[in-house]
Amino acid sequence: MNKDAQGRAEIAVIGGSGFYSFFADDAEEIVLDTPYGVPSAPITVGEVEGRQVAFLPRHGRNHEYSPHTLPYRANMWALRMLGVSRVFAPCAVGSLVPEYGPGTVVVPDQLVDRTSGRTQTYFDEGGIHVEFADPYCGELRRAAVQDTAIDGGVMVVVEGPRFSTRAESQWFARQGWTLVNMTGHPEAVLARELELCYAPIALVTDLDAGIESGQGVRAVDVFAEFQKNIEPLKALVRSAVRDAPTGDCPTCRVHTGITLPIELP
Repeated sequence: MNKDAQGRAEIAVIGGSGFYSFFADDAEEIVLDTPYGVPSAPITVGEVEGRQVAFLPRHGRNHEYSPHTLPYRANMWALRMLGVSRVFAPCAVGSLVPEYGPGTVVVPDQLVDRTSGRTQTYFDEGGIHVEFADPYCGELRRAAVQDTAIDGGVMVVVEGPRFSTRAESQWFARQGWTLVNMTGHPEAVLARELELCYAPIALVTDLDAGIESGQGVRAVDVFAEFQKNIEPLKALVRSAVRDAPTGDCPTCRVHTGITLPIELP
C-alpha cells in the first residue's frame, strides 16, 4: 500500500456490469494491494460535484470477473484504505415485478442472500457479530433516491453466474421480492463490517425469467440495456454524490465498544 493513500477520497462508486469508467483521463490512478489480494482493478480518484470520489469497476475494466469470482474482500478493504466512508454501488438487476420494466432505477432497502460458498466476513476469528437488520445506510439511500428512482424494494442475490430458472424466479416473486442480482452479497455485509455506509443503485435491465413467457434472460440483452441507460445512470450517481451527507454516521458504526481481532485500515 502507498502510505499516502489514506485520505484520498471520502466517497466511492463501485461500477456494475457495463459501468467501467467514471472520470475523464486526468483522474488519478491508484494501485493497491490488501491482505486479501488485489482489487478488481486499479482505483481511480477524481472530483465529482466538489467531493473526492474513488471509482472501482466491480468486474474489472474489461469484465474479467464473474460474480462468484469477484475479490469482494479486497475491493472493500482497498476503498477503506483510501479513506472512503460512504459507498454507492450501481448494479444491474432483473425485475421480479412487471411494473419495474427495463430502464427503471430502484434504490432497494432490503437484501436476501441466496448465494453459496462466498466468503462473507473479515472476522475469521473472534466472536464478532454485526447488526444487519437494515443492510443499507438510510442516509445514503435518501441521497440516492433521485428524480424518478423508486424508493425501496427487496433485492435477492443469487450465486450466478447462471440466470434463474423460471421456477426459481416465480418463487422469488411469490416471496414479495422485487429485484434479483448476483453481486450485492457479500459486498453489503463487508461494507458494514468495515463501518462503511453503503447503498445500492439498481438499474433494471430485464424482466426475470418467471415474469413473462418466451425467451429467458440473455447476457447480451442485459449488457445492451445497461449501455443504453449508462449516461442517465451516471448522471443520477453524480447527483447522489452531491447530496451525500458529510460527517459521522452512527448507524453504520457497528463496532463501538467492541475489541476487534483485526485492525481495520
